[in-house]
Amino acid sequence: RRSSDLFPVSGAGSDEGEMVLIKEYRVLLPLSVEEYQVGQLFSVAEASKNNTGGGEGIEVLKNEPYERDGEKGQYTHKIYHLQSKVPGFVKMLAPEGSLVFHEKAWNAYPYCRTVVTNEYMKDYFFIKIETWHKPDLGNQENVHGLNAETWTEVDVIPIDIADRTQIGRA
Repeated sequence: RRSSDLFPVSGAGSDEGEMVLIKEYRVLLPLSVEEYQVGQLFSVAEASKNNTGGGEGIEVLKNEPYERDGEKGQYTHKIYHLQSKVPGFVKMLAPEGSLVFHEKAWNAYPYCRTVVTNEYMKDYFFIKIETWHKPDLGNQENVHGLNAETWTEVDVIPIDIADRTQIGRA
């Protein structure tokens, strides 16, 4: 079983235009996609609960069902306030609003689309994560249905979290 994340990172890095990196992480999981869904929902709820309060952490603006183009799921809009999560010197140097990130997610499990933006950086920062949870061993190619030209540019990175030989020593 695996989770396949398509992780394009965009930003206006030069005069030539937009910089776009596309990475596909194929994460092999030692459990079924149904078991993973239960764990994912629990982990997200715990992280939100443990990182909220006092104007810091995670602020949930919306958490509601959605339906669009035959896709049904849960839509969330969260704001991550990261001021207390960075070292003091970063807080002193970081401009107002630069440590606040918006996350909009459309979770129609087994597919999920997440967009992360930062209002301070405006159009210069945009991360879109598209995730498919598939009951296979990571052997399906192009699960996101990209066109042939784009697919040739994708960097595919397999990750087997149950394989301890992939863990680097610190």
